[in-house]
Amino acid sequence: MNVCLLGDGLISLTLAKTLINNKIKVFMYYKHDKKPSKQTRTIGISSDNLDFLQKRVIKIKKKEFWEINKIEIYNDKNKEKRMLDFKNSNKKLFSVFKNNDLYKLLEKSLKKNNYFKKIKISNKFSYNKVINNHKFNLIINCDANNEISKKYFYKKFLKNYQSTAYASIINHNISSNKKAIQIFTEYGPLAFLPISKTQTSIVFSIKNKRMKNHLKLSKEEFKKLIIKNNKEYKINSINTLETFKLNLKILRNYYYKNILAFGDILHQIHPLSGQGFNMTLRDIKVLIDLIKEKENLGLPINSSVYQEFENKTKHLNLLFAYGNDFIYEFFNYDNYYLNFFSKKILNYFNNNKLLNNLAIKCADKGLII
Repeated sequence: MNVCLLGDGLISLTLAKTLINNKIKVFMYYKHDKKPSKQTRTIGISSDNLDFLQKRVIKIKKKEFWEINKIEIYNDKNKEKRMLDFKNSNKKLFSVFKNNDLYKLLEKSLKKNNYFKKIKISNKFSYNKVINNHKFNLIINCDANNEISKKYFYKKFLKNYQSTAYASIINHNISSNKKAIQIFTEYGPLAFLPISKTQTSIVFSIKNKRMKNHLKLSKEEFKKLIIKNNKEYKINSINTLETFKLNLKILRNYYYKNILAFGDILHQIHPLSGQGFNMTLRDIKVLIDLIKEKENLGLPINSSVYQEFENKTKHLNLLFAYGNDFIYEFFNYDNYYLNFFSKKILNYFNNNKLLNNLAIKCADKGLII
């Protein structure tokens, strides 16, 4: 069996390694040489998804990630009194990886694998030749910016958050650093995600209207905002600053003829809950299980898999994405009205073990709990 993957990002590499582990040949086509990524981006992976990665994708040493066992949520009006917290005495809530580290780990494992071949696309016209190549049982597009996405996967539900995410890493004095913190500020949500005893990743989603003349923050201005909202660390320095625009995107149709869209093309959500890559990992589970099921039944593996994949995942991804959006808007309006809504609601939620555990399970396993 041969599968064609378009794109060479983290999602494409993860899917490639999963397919190869199931003795499926992968031909990865990429547009241009990948530029060195900045070291500021991190991803949180839930316990359930990390278990899937370890068992069915790639074995990852414990030193490659950092475990989080508690999440605390605050409002900048009162940073001493937490609005909500999540903890699990039985196991970690999630683990944090540096994007670059996970990418390099997957890339290294694929390089000398006989089931894997990486091919550079010479020009935009080469895509037609690739998608019309009958040797491929499946063609999966993981690149949101290539010619295929622009031509066939442009119809989507779109919401512009009118916000810019600022990502960096702070270097600080030694601490146990096992607690993630989310603060809802007047500028937007600010997340502190520990990655070691001396480093913590920061993602600050700032509303454009809060910026003077809608210009980007300088590193010094960003540093002042972090210090203002920091109550946990003695900061020594702040690394390079990376920015990206924030949108909610949900693709209307998951496939076109013999091509399946995958990853960020299908769903791109606000980084508030750190669930973007987790949604994709759940999609990989569903897709690989559908392929294995057909193989075990002796059925042909072709584009009929796409419809089954869409039927199993589309409604769940839609609900999860808009649930994440609801949380963002709730805290956004609540902050504007000085916590009028959240005081009683979150106090009840925090003291109700059933609801608290349900939220933890949903964040861990998605809507299939």
